[in-house]
Amino acid sequence: MPTETLIADDVFVHESAYVDEPCTIGTGTKIWHFTHVMKDCQIGRRCNIGQNVVVSPGVTIGDCCKIQNNVSLYTGVVLEDFVFCGPSMVFTNVINPRSEIARRDEYRPTRVGRGTTFGANCTIVCGHDIGKYVFVAAGAVVTKAVPDYALMVGVPARRVGWACRCGDRLPRIDATSRTVCASCGNEYSASGETLTPVREVQETIAG
Repeated sequence: MPTETLIADDVFVHESAYVDEPCTIGTGTKIWHFTHVMKDCQIGRRCNIGQNVVVSPGVTIGDCCKIQNNVSLYTGVVLEDFVFCGPSMVFTNVINPRSEIARRDEYRPTRVGRGTTFGANCTIVCGHDIGKYVFVAAGAVVTKAVPDYALMVGVPARRVGWACRCGDRLPRIDATSRTVCASCGNEYSASGETLTPVREVQETIAG
C-alpha cells in the first residue's frame, strides 16, 4: 500500500473528481468527471479512467489500462497491464453481503491478467483469478477462475471458445490441436482447458 501520495506531474485529474491520500498515480494517466479514487490505491502509467468510476481502497491498476464510465473496482481487485473494463462492469469483493453485517475482513481478491477485456455490464464475482487476454462478453457473470485466452459468455459465464491476443475469436481447434487467427495470424496450441501461444505477431511492450 502507498505510504505517501505520489502523483506524476503530467497526471490529469478533472476538477470534479476526488483523489484521496495516500495513493500513487503514474505518468500520463487521466482521471475524468465525478470519479473517486480512494486511499491506498496504486494506478499505473498512461491509464484512462472514465466518468463516474469508483476505485476503492487498496485497488491496484497496472499500466495502460482503460476503465470506461460507471465501472466499480472494489477492494481486493488487482489489474495487470493493458486491461480494458467496459462501461458499467463491476467487480464484487464479498460473496454473501448483508447490510447489517460488516464483512470487511472477508473480502476476497480478484486478480486479472494482462490484456484482458471485460464487456459492458459484465460482473466478476470475487475470489477468482482471471487469466491474461481473456475476453468476457457484455452482460456475462463470471463465477469461477478463467484460463488465459478464454472467451466467456452467459450467466453464469462459460467458455465458448478462445480469444486471440488481437481480440478476435479463434477458429475451432484442428486435428493437430492448433488454431490460427484469421485476422492477425497468431498461432496457438490447445490442451484441454489450456491455450498456449505458439507464435504471436504483436510485440510484447512494457506498460
